[in-house]
Amino acid sequence: MRPRPDTLIMVILLTMLTALGPITTDLYLPALPAIQSYFHTDVTTVQLTLSLYLVVFSVCQLFYGPLSDRFGRKPIILIGTVIYLAGSVVALLAPTIDILIGARILQAVGGCAGVVLSRSMVRDIYGPTRSAKILSYMGTAMALAPALGPIIGGYLTIIYGWRASFAVLVLFGLICVFGILFILQETNQHKDPGAIHPGQTLRNYASLLKDRPYLGYLLISAFSYSGLFAFISGSAFVFIQVLGLTADQYGYSFATAVVGYMIGTQVGGRLVTAVGIIRIVGIGVVISALAGFIMLGLALVPVNHVAAILAPMVLYMVGLGMTLPPSLAGMIGPFPKMAGAASSLAGFAQYSFAALVGLAVAYSFNMTQMPMAIGIFLMGTAAWISYRLLINRA
Repeated sequence: MRPRPDTLIMVILLTMLTALGPITTDLYLPALPAIQSYFHTDVTTVQLTLSLYLVVFSVCQLFYGPLSDRFGRKPIILIGTVIYLAGSVVALLAPTIDILIGARILQAVGGCAGVVLSRSMVRDIYGPTRSAKILSYMGTAMALAPALGPIIGGYLTIIYGWRASFAVLVLFGLICVFGILFILQETNQHKDPGAIHPGQTLRNYASLLKDRPYLGYLLISAFSYSGLFAFISGSAFVFIQVLGLTADQYGYSFATAVVGYMIGTQVGGRLVTAVGIIRIVGIGVVISALAGFIMLGLALVPVNHVAAILAPMVLYMVGLGMTLPPSLAGMIGPFPKMAGAASSLAGFAQYSFAALVGLAVAYSFNMTQMPMAIGIFLMGTAAWISYRLLINRA
């Protein structure tokens, strides 16, 4: 007998499926310098395993949402997770950097299904208002993936080598596949036969972008997350190659930043019912913009110390935790019959912006923290401007 859709075990499974994205990104971050050394390549090529992953991850989300609106959430999320599992196996066995990059692309093709459809399923189960609270609490639990991922990945890299991180991803993928088969229930009660028709799909996306609050929350989530990815893309090389930390020390530093996100999601989850989505998001973008300003100022001095990067980043992550889950709820909540499409478009914007920012940080890396700090400052400021122009005025 399957559990009811609103039980704790379902929330845990949906959180795990949502965590496919961050754990696949963060677990192997400490191994990036080791991968560069193993394959005798340069930083830019190794960064393709991260940036191309995000590009494909963002684009494929555009298809999973409409497919789930048409055929249901469960069969589509199962197909995607199986593809992700296959990509993880190939990455584990990759003999060249090119095959590793290809395996990361395969992981992205499949893994984004869990991320985009888990959010849609939360909307299906809990409705437009309560979903903001549930997504915030899921965000706290999901933050364990990026918090523990670099720590675990650092120790795995030191003890067993860079392939060990991908072995863990294979195991995680297997658990998710079995969970989908034996626990997950179908939640889409409004299947739309025309959802995958190209014309209808484009009309759905166009109508979403014409909605001012949706567009505002989309830009806020995209810019805010891109600031995080500026940190993800540049921090391993800044902390390890510039500041001289070991892989495991970098893992603890990254985890410290993620604690800020967990604090933000807890605060947001507790206050969103009382003060509303708009006010929580407004507070969050101000905190992130201020943190980006502080980090850039310290980089300009310059202060070459771990704390000069880590302290502002913790503050940025507090703001992100207050911003991201409520923004997602604000986008998906008003559109029950297009929840998949709304989630897909949001994910596409979020991850494609992040990929561009990550590439910019990677290509401008100059053995200082300056490119990363500039990226975080610009994204935090852009999120605040988007809020002022599109949400606050509306």
